[in-house]
Amino acid sequence: MTISYRSGISIAELVVYFPSIAIAIFLSVRHGFSRNAGWMFLIIFCLARIIGACMQLATINSPTKTSLYEGSAILNNIGLSPLTLAALGLLSRLLDSINKSTHTFVRQYWLRVIELIVVVGLVLGIVGGVNAASAYVKDGHYQPGTLNKSGTGLSILAYVLLVSATAFTTFSVSHAEHGERRLFTAVVIALPLLLVRLIYSIFSTFTANKSFNLLSGNPTVLLCVALIEEFLIVACFEGTGLTLKKVVPEEHVEGARMIPSSDNNSYTETQQRPQQQQRGVGSKIMAVLSYTIIGRIITSMMENKEKDVEMQRQEYQVPK
Repeated sequence: MTISYRSGISIAELVVYFPSIAIAIFLSVRHGFSRNAGWMFLIIFCLARIIGACMQLATINSPTKTSLYEGSAILNNIGLSPLTLAALGLLSRLLDSINKSTHTFVRQYWLRVIELIVVVGLVLGIVGGVNAASAYVKDGHYQPGTLNKSGTGLSILAYVLLVSATAFTTFSVSHAEHGERRLFTAVVIALPLLLVRLIYSIFSTFTANKSFNLLSGNPTVLLCVALIEEFLIVACFEGTGLTLKKVVPEEHVEGARMIPSSDNNSYTETQQRPQQQQRGVGSKIMAVLSYTIIGRIITSMMENKEKDVEMQRQEYQVPK
């Protein structure tokens, strides 16, 4: 059995992305699975790359099974969207850090709009890929259709908006916490790599260049213009995530008010409340006991004891 150049690339993907998905899961557990964190999208991306590589390798033993080629092509085509969503997640966390000390021009709901555009483009790309794969089964030619072009167009729009949001964030990044500023560096490094990956999607969708065909294209072009950039983005994001501290939710504790006393000592309200409650309960009990003979004897003894204690304090008091 001879392993082709394309199959060798798939094996390299498995070697790279099995550790990557383990790191992504660790980061998601540590920092949270919310979309604001962005790590969940790295898990989705790594999973897509692993499954796609496995499907491509399966064609070695089943070269006539077209569903394997179709699935591999679709998974390769949607790789840009999870990485864009991951970048938006890191940028969202950076904005949360900045907003603790100041207000930013970029709002969180702006990022939500960009995320929605990416998701819609992802759905269109999947549906369009299925349609193109169905046409491939009939005539043996894989050609992206209108839905693929619409999805890639939305990806272009989302990238432009992501660059704009990152550029506006530049003016406020100095207000971020010291450890969180590296998120901005990671996003800035990823932007040109995302652009190269986007160019590959544009050529594979809008042109008839055979080198960029998802099924029969040049493996070297796929490796150099798409796969290497994707891995560098994942490595950049995960490397940054491993250096970040876990964000602990802030607990808003209301400070206790200080009340000065006559002897210049200060007590908090939280300290005085139990004492006041104890005095209130004790006075009620003494009031009830005062109506009985035994209660009167007990209260009389306690009053005498309090007077003795007060006299002892006066005796040991040092005159100023």
